[in-house]
Amino acid sequence: MTDIKFEITEKLAVLSQSAKGWTKELNMVSWNGRETKFDIREWSPEHERMGKGVTFSKDEAKILRDVLNKKDF
Repeated sequence: MTDIKFEITEKLAVLSQSAKGWTKELNMVSWNGRETKFDIREWSPEHERMGKGVTFSKDEAKILRDVLNKKDF
């Protein structure tokens, strides 16, 4: 299995935390040396392990922002 390299370049928000200490976070992450993207996923307390997540380019994040701004919560 290929090692996945990542660098969290900016921590933006902790969205929630589980009883086991894992946190769901919004971060800026560079995967395998590529361009930094918005990233939402669960992380272990020391950020050595991660769950499945989703990444967004800046253009995709803008669309998501606009959709959420229109939503009446």
